[in-house]
Amino acid sequence: MKFFYLGAWFLKARFFNKKAPLQTVLFVNNKCNLACRHCNIYRQESPITKSYETVKEELKYSFDLGSRFVDFEGGEPTIWRDGERGLNDLIKLAKDIGFYSSTVTTNAQLPFADCQADSIWVSLDGLGPYHDRIRGQGAFDKLVKNIETCGHPRLSVNMVINNLNRESVTETIEFAASNPCIKSISLNFHTPFAGTEELFLDWEIRSKVIDEIIALKKKGRPIMNSVSGLKLMKGTEYEKRCWVTNFIMADGSRLPECQGRLANVCDRCGFCMAGEMRSVFHFKPDTILAGLKLRVS
Repeated sequence: MKFFYLGAWFLKARFFNKKAPLQTVLFVNNKCNLACRHCNIYRQESPITKSYETVKEELKYSFDLGSRFVDFEGGEPTIWRDGERGLNDLIKLAKDIGFYSSTVTTNAQLPFADCQADSIWVSLDGLGPYHDRIRGQGAFDKLVKNIETCGHPRLSVNMVINNLNRESVTETIEFAASNPCIKSISLNFHTPFAGTEELFLDWEIRSKVIDEIIALKKKGRPIMNSVSGLKLMKGTEYEKRCWVTNFIMADGSRLPECQGRLANVCDRCGFCMAGEMRSVFHFKPDTILAGLKLRVS
């Protein structure tokens, strides 16, 4: 059923220009337990935590749009509570509604061994001091401990590359490759939303880092990004299909595509999914295989 839906969705999108989302990024709160350099969420004076009923309505809305995969984000989603309900209740809710799978993106500062999501993405922004420089002293050690005690078979890490951690890219990829608890690593680049412009990586440096990543991928490192998608991220001149994902923000705002459009930062986009989707729509075999591995396996 899942494979059939993906095929039908692709045909309608590619040949009939039907712009229906395939994935939903749903922010369940903007409350967090870290104060990261690249993020403004922790500065919120009155952090928002959505109710169970609100998330239920938002999931149904997204499902009706056509979305079949949901990523629960925050803030920090693992600290979400509504009375006695926790994040696993939202994961179960998504499955009951009909979503094929759910993902949780976490900073891994709290144990999450009981997380019932189909896959887990841990934000890892470099090894040791590189990660701590961005996320706070001691954050890396907590992350490693909680990864090692999680036991989830589909746990991967995501690194957002910026001016503070670019020198740690290779060692972070090698760490992911050698750690039996980690399935794969995804690489993105910092997108300079307001107040974080100093973290943006110069285009020439980004190009060199991408070549570094591609070389490691060709050596067999478990990098989720495809070579075709990575090459596109050396610039932003290609056609983007950001409508593939709809976003529901912590304040309830419903966006038909990435919030970068509203922030006017698309010309400096670092979200590598943009390159991946362009490559899928242009029938790049390596990207299609990477997408199937992510969504079907």
